[in-house]
Amino acid sequence: MSTRYAILMAGLAAVVAVLFVASLLIGPAAIGLGDSLAALFRGEGEMVTLVMREVRLPRAILGVLVGAALGLSGAAMQGLLRNPLAEPGLIGTSASAALGAVISIQTGLSVAFVWALPAAALLGALISVGLILLLAGSRGTTLTIILAGIGISALAGALTSLVLNLSPNPFAASEIMFWMMGSLADRSMVHVGIAAPLIVLGGLITLSRARALDALTLGEDAAASMGVNIRALRLWLIVGTAALVGAATAVAGAIGFVGLVVPHLLRRAVGARPARLLPASALGGGAVVLAADIAVRLIAPDRDLKLGVLTAIVGAPFFLHLILRTRRDAA
Repeated sequence: MSTRYAILMAGLAAVVAVLFVASLLIGPAAIGLGDSLAALFRGEGEMVTLVMREVRLPRAILGVLVGAALGLSGAAMQGLLRNPLAEPGLIGTSASAALGAVISIQTGLSVAFVWALPAAALLGALISVGLILLLAGSRGTTLTIILAGIGISALAGALTSLVLNLSPNPFAASEIMFWMMGSLADRSMVHVGIAAPLIVLGGLITLSRARALDALTLGEDAAASMGVNIRALRLWLIVGTAALVGAATAVAGAIGFVGLVVPHLLRRAVGARPARLLPASALGGGAVVLAADIAVRLIAPDRDLKLGVLTAIVGAPFFLHLILRTRRDAA
């Protein structure tokens, strides 16, 4: 590991740690630093302990997990497709997970069972992976996988709109709209328990393919000549990405552009090597989501500004900038 890369990773880890602590300390309840730490570690003060352990701690943990999942999956998809404009939602997992969650809200299952909404979202993500593998086939090319993902994403989006259109319950429709905006508010350790195992599993699967992604930068033929099984690589990265994005969407709703922006910002710093970009993007994603979640609490504390809205406002112009720069480079 080069000194420059080690410094980058240490810096990113330090930023995540600082933002994690800030996430624990910032909120509508004016709690002093000493009281916050005493409540978190020693359980002093019943109400303060409740706020710290049941409200702020799960939110901060999910900020790291969701951000890491989105950043890591974005870097993986960009490495697999060898395209800096690729993002995790390209294979339809996030749209399918959102559809599953919307159906659970509309049918009332999310009210009856606390696990219903994330479980339905994860089921939607799993179905999308099955459909991609079915449509692409065992010999599917990267282009086939992209087309299958776009088709599944479009279908899931259309079905989500249909559920909203036919919803007879305005309260359910309102809840669906708020959930689809993406947020970490009102999450508990139950949500952490749901998301963490899948995000860790998806992360391990994705990171284990780091060297194969490095070889893929030379082209599929060159990678195959170096012993990389291209079909197996595609399969495992799709499964890993689905686990990461499905778990993140299941507990936080739709949070866009993190998986697109973070790998691009860090690519030059790691020398454009996927093996180095993957862990860096995981840390960078955690930092971005934590920072954005802190920002929504500070910008409009009384209006419940949604996390996904803020990331879209910041990420969309950046995406347009990427398109313009790509066009200038191609000219």
